[in-house]
Amino acid sequence: MAQYNHIELDSNSIEGQRDLGPPDTGNETPGDTNSDAEKSAPVVNWPANNAPDGGRDAWLCVLGTWCTSICAFGWLNSVGVFQQYYEAGPLRQYSSSTIAWIPSLQIFFMMAMGPIVGKVFDKYGPRYLLSGGLFLHVFGLMMASISHKYYQIMLSQGVCSAIGVAAIFQPGYNCINGWFNRKRGLAFGIVSTGSSLGGIIFPIMLNRLIRSVGYGWAMRTCAFMILLLLIIAVLTIRCRLPPHPHPITRSEMAQPFQEPEFRFLMAGMFFLTFGIYVPIDYLSVEAYAHGMDPSLAQYLVSILNAGSLFGRLFSGYLSDRIGKYNTFVTACATTGILILAFWIPGHGNAATIVFGALFGFTSGAYVSLIAALVVQISPLKEIGFRTGIVFFIGAAPGLVTNPIAGAIIDKTGSWAGLKVFAGVLCLVGTAFIFCTRIARTGWKLLAVF
Repeated sequence: MAQYNHIELDSNSIEGQRDLGPPDTGNETPGDTNSDAEKSAPVVNWPANNAPDGGRDAWLCVLGTWCTSICAFGWLNSVGVFQQYYEAGPLRQYSSSTIAWIPSLQIFFMMAMGPIVGKVFDKYGPRYLLSGGLFLHVFGLMMASISHKYYQIMLSQGVCSAIGVAAIFQPGYNCINGWFNRKRGLAFGIVSTGSSLGGIIFPIMLNRLIRSVGYGWAMRTCAFMILLLLIIAVLTIRCRLPPHPHPITRSEMAQPFQEPEFRFLMAGMFFLTFGIYVPIDYLSVEAYAHGMDPSLAQYLVSILNAGSLFGRLFSGYLSDRIGKYNTFVTACATTGILILAFWIPGHGNAATIVFGALFGFTSGAYVSLIAALVVQISPLKEIGFRTGIVFFIGAAPGLVTNPIAGAIIDKTGSWAGLKVFAGVLCLVGTAFIFCTRIARTGWKLLAVF
């Protein structure tokens, strides 16, 4: 029996239904339709249903987006290494919360630029964004390699490089929406493994290169690697659907905020961003503070991202079968429970390593399915703008999470309060995402959505 017969497209107008398209289940059969909907809805060709779900150009787009994922989220997943290095090295005269503004600015700019990047993408496609982002990201890292003072590192790594990251990571995700429909979750899952792979490679590279050739050449080596990957991205990422070079109207800008399910989605991403990044940024710092050998602690970020690699691929595959929202809610709820039930009482090297691997696996859906969640409830022609809004909502928590975390540690001298902060906000964010699902499906818990 079809799972979606009870789901209504909450568009409030026939126009909204034309843009939105049918829910993506992958389970419909020709005879499985809603007769009432057939009588009332006009016959239209849904762009998403015409997606080839494969082919050379589609998979090349996945390859290019995978490369940008390594250079964007993969690079940001290594911020824990910089937090630890700066605290023990060139910025040791500054407090943990002050140093934390550097990685926080990277997260902030990546997300705050979302609506701008989204509208440029909707209007012109991916080419200008990828080329400009390549220059800013690589240039910022090169400048960071010759920086020694706090403000220099802040401007080069925290601002310039971060704006470049904002420009490169969103276009590929938006292009994939046009190439895939039934296999969209799998495509996003494959792409998001790039950020996990980057989160494995970059921390190991940085730790080893800093010791062998120094901080400057460590940063330059990473910058050259990112340059090569982004050149591949520029050459392979293409849009199947043409851009829409029309000015956005005031009503179009306001429409997402008038939809209850989209408001729930924004609130959920706001709180989840607070919770998810605390373990990513502070797991190795906490382990080092509690006496873990530095030679082992430096690999915790890589262990976390190794778990995340499998989690992202699995969540993408699973979401095509049980639904994007079902997979996302289950994974993020499990993440919050792990933080509260495992990280707080866990002590010793073994417990910390196991938590890092499990957290990485369960939190993988946070990155792999964000864009898919937006697509599920949005018109295709506004994907860039709406995805940008969701990331913009995460900008404020992305900016202040690390300083708040550092302030909690500085003020209390304990890690328990920080862990409660992260776990509770993960669960609060998950609850809002679940409300988005309920707004579309009602309380039919077995619905694939």
